[in-house]
Amino acid sequence: MFIKSKNIIAGRNPVIEALQKGSGVDKVLLYRQATGPHVQQIRELAKEHQVPVQLVPIEKLNQLTNVQHQGVVAFKAAVTYYDLQQVIDFLNEKGEVPLLLVLDGVTDVRNIGAIARSALCCGAQAIIIPDKGVAALGEDAMKSSAGALEHLHICRVNSLMKAIDTLHLNGIRVFASEMTASTMLHQLDLRAPCAIVMGSEDKGVFQGIQRISDQVFRIPMAGQFESLNVSVAAGMILYEAMKQRMHP
Repeated sequence: MFIKSKNIIAGRNPVIEALQKGSGVDKVLLYRQATGPHVQQIRELAKEHQVPVQLVPIEKLNQLTNVQHQGVVAFKAAVTYYDLQQVIDFLNEKGEVPLLLVLDGVTDVRNIGAIARSALCCGAQAIIIPDKGVAALGEDAMKSSAGALEHLHICRVNSLMKAIDTLHLNGIRVFASEMTASTMLHQLDLRAPCAIVMGSEDKGVFQGIQRISDQVFRIPMAGQFESLNVSVAAGMILYEAMKQRMHP
């Protein structure tokens, strides 16, 4: 009997119990032909708690464990996920000026870990990620962040577009990083409540998100090389925000 990782939960009832806790599951793998009331309950709980469900062949589950998985395996989350509105309310109650990061399509756990370290060092309070299309925040991400992910509010949402609507409704301006923008980073007012959107290095920020952002901007470059690693770019942007807030 084996489970290849201590972060794996196998079996329908154990997965249901984990999902009912609300924030302890990162992803569910479900045998694509699985049926029954427990399967439906797993789907409903996963949707309620914005946990992604991936339909897989039975061989995939058998590779992970030989215990009686009953067609379902879940991965424990290494971080706690928070509701975005509750985080905003918490920051307002504490009298803190929100400085948030939105990650659009960042798939490398090392980049996410490095971004988390810069975020914590520069005073950002939360990172917003989609429930799909982003690297899983498991043990590797935690190691890469040197534990910084434990000290940030991580908000997992089913739509970044809806998350930006929530930010706007709470008076938080949204700035999207785009290397062809005319506005420079230092021209932004980062002292006010704001969220910074960072895209993947190959595709950048989704155009729909750019359109609903308050402003797109770019980091000025001394040379002609136009591509920064996303974690390095995030660090530069966050430092500018910290500098502005330290010297208003």
